[in-house]
Amino acid sequence: MNGPVTFHGMQLDFPIASSRLKSLRTGTVAVPDAAAIFRVEGSGALECLQGLLTSDLVLPGEHSLVYGALLTTKGMIVADPWVFREQERFTLLLAGAARAPIAHLLQRVLPPRLARITDLTEEWSAAWLLGSCALERFARANGCPLPAATRVVTVAGGPSLLAGGPPPAPFSALLAGPSAEVEGLLGHAGVERGPEAALAAARVLAGWPTLGREIDERTLPQEVRYDELGAVSYVKGCYTGQETVARVHFRGHVNRTLRGVRLAGGEPLSERTLRAEAREMGDVRTALLLEDRILGLATVRREIADGETLLVGQREATVVGLPFEPT
Repeated sequence: MNGPVTFHGMQLDFPIASSRLKSLRTGTVAVPDAAAIFRVEGSGALECLQGLLTSDLVLPGEHSLVYGALLTTKGMIVADPWVFREQERFTLLLAGAARAPIAHLLQRVLPPRLARITDLTEEWSAAWLLGSCALERFARANGCPLPAATRVVTVAGGPSLLAGGPPPAPFSALLAGPSAEVEGLLGHAGVERGPEAALAAARVLAGWPTLGREIDERTLPQEVRYDELGAVSYVKGCYTGQETVARVHFRGHVNRTLRGVRLAGGEPLSERTLRAEAREMGDVRTALLLEDRILGLATVRREIADGETLLVGQREATVVGLPFEPT
């Protein structure tokens, strides 16, 4: 399998008003996304994808939403798709920058007689619905069933798909479909449109990793909370990279884990390395710049306990558990 997808120059700092944080938890915000979207279908689609994805596609059954990763043979994360399952048809949603390498990967490893691949990226788009009221408002406005967590329904007779987010996720629902239809559905629901910073903030608060920030070319699933996110299976059988993932789980541990950090003052970080005296202990990957503080996601050495204080340059950073407590 090819190496991980990399994102050079990806935005890491997001100024956001403290007052916006509440709306991301309890309001109705939609963040459109020009995602890479692929359809995989055919008599062998389930078996083929089951052998690639870290999470289990069989156990949740039909009409389910699953989050997981595609790995290298050494267990490093290549990409982290959300997968909508409709019977034997699967729709994969990934970061837009992952389109070319993932298209190449799928074409190389999936036999076309068993699993046909359709690149929907030019025709389809996605939207993340944020806030506890967003899903109900969207479903009511568009006359579609209200999906439970991780369940998939069609909107307005299809082909657009709507799924409820799992409890740890930073969103209440995920919508994917033809671009014009998605735009019309959001407009009809009258939900507030949010910028990329809103989605980044929701992900930071939930402790959810992002490809290109917390996930890089050397990241193992256990380093970025995949156990807590329900994104890796240890019982479903073999998949690419499974040997390394299982070895870490049953016989060892990772040296760094994804944690939260809090800093006083909302000024941008001049550097990102976390230190204890002269020793490097991790680095800040994504930072929310609030008026009076910073909330960030960082990779931190596992021996650092929650509540300990590290230094980022001359500034103190307190390590905290994830997800962040409501503020």
